[in-house]
Amino acid sequence: MGWFKRIKKGVTTSTSQKKEIPEGLWYKCPKCKHIVTTKEHKIQMYVCENCNHHDRINSKEYFEILFDKNKFTELDAKMTSKDPLSFEDTKKYTERLKTVQKKTGLKDAVTTAYGNINKLPVVIACFNFNFIGGSMGSVVGEKISRAIDYARKKKYPLIIISKSGGARMMEASFSLMQLAKTSAKLAQLSEEKVPYFSILTDPTTGGVTASFAMLGDLNIGEPNALIGFAGPRVVKETIGKDLPDGFQTSEFVQDHGFLDLIINRKNLKEKLTQLIRLYSS
Repeated sequence: MGWFKRIKKGVTTSTSQKKEIPEGLWYKCPKCKHIVTTKEHKIQMYVCENCNHHDRINSKEYFEILFDKNKFTELDAKMTSKDPLSFEDTKKYTERLKTVQKKTGLKDAVTTAYGNINKLPVVIACFNFNFIGGSMGSVVGEKISRAIDYARKKKYPLIIISKSGGARMMEASFSLMQLAKTSAKLAQLSEEKVPYFSILTDPTTGGVTASFAMLGDLNIGEPNALIGFAGPRVVKETIGKDLPDGFQTSEFVQDHGFLDLIINRKNLKEKLTQLIRLYSS
């Protein structure tokens, strides 16, 4: 004999009485499927507490993590891309820019600013992957160049946080010119003995890897970030061989001498503070 009986059959809740769970309250790790609230995920600095997966974040989140009390002054905030080639694929480049600017609230794929990290003045340039894959066009190159000039003028350490699919195809050679320009600016910064810390996050590829991302006094990676020039699929098809386990992860890249350090995001601010003090002295 059962302990419980349904006295009324066919009991239903009317549509008007049903309560929908608001979207965005929960975060599910794409790697281990661990679920936490989005509030807890933010407290954990967008790092999975179960498997240490580092979620992709943009300049807004990095600035909150690094700048003291999230206070900073943005540089060249209104600079936007033009369309020098009148480029059009599935849609016009000008239309694509307007759409992504409206969607993200950003002017382009990099945000530059100066402020303090534990009371130490720094200049930070941080990529926004949600803006056309963090691709490097003429505005990205110009904003980074101006940030380098500002760091050189003020003698502030420079930090560039890269997260990019590479050059922006809609600007063709104008995009490729940024590799040489930013590299030349970093050479000037080096001559002034101003430290530059390059942080490579998931993913850092293409022309960004081929220029300023690999030119730091220290090249720092986040755990398990994809770092390389061409993607693993392209490399595999080109060489016609299977790739080793962990190919192009930050750990693999460090083992082969292209990264100096791998730092967990939760320790990033304190580690950068130590490095800034060390290099500034």
